[in-house]
Amino acid sequence: MIAIIDYGMGNLRSVQKAFEFLGFPAVITDSREVIARADHVVLPGVGAFRDAMACLRETGLDQAVLEAARVGKPVLGICLGMQMMFQRSEENGVWEGLGLFPGVIARFEDRGLKIPHMGWNTLKTRACPLFDEGDDPAVYFVHSYCAAEISDDWTVATCDYGQTFTAAVCRGNVMATQFHPEKSGEAGLNMLRRFAQWKGAASC
Repeated sequence: MIAIIDYGMGNLRSVQKAFEFLGFPAVITDSREVIARADHVVLPGVGAFRDAMACLRETGLDQAVLEAARVGKPVLGICLGMQMMFQRSEENGVWEGLGLFPGVIARFEDRGLKIPHMGWNTLKTRACPLFDEGDDPAVYFVHSYCAAEISDDWTVATCDYGQTFTAAVCRGNVMATQFHPEKSGEAGLNMLRRFAQWKGAASC
């Protein structure tokens, strides 16, 4: 069973519907007990970093995410969910995240392009649970902030939008996408299928 964490923000139903379409049972839940029983955990998100982290911490769901990561369950962050997995964000101040990945979430540099970055863009990927080596899928983004650091250790996809930024990360059993796989057509559904079928690796 896949647990989709409900902390009061995010595109929860669309993520659930995508997994259901693929034939994987998925529940939207704010119960730490249900999350603890789940085989896979998804942290989605849409909105402001500060508010989302406050909701997570007030409900104790931050600890549910960290515990799932610690015990080796496959954990997937989506959009704001990915950003919250980093050490901190500079969105309207400086705010602490979950710290599952090193680095800072920062606003796109002013390169004369429209912000937020919204629409379809092509990824450059490397092999990981979500992608095969050499995959270059087009996926759907909506975001104004990004992880600009590119790491050989945990960056598994990059994208260019005036600057090159990290579009997906993977570290042990924890992975995340800045884009929305549930809104990215067949390519995105394939990523969700691979995540749901993945049995996990060493814990973070």
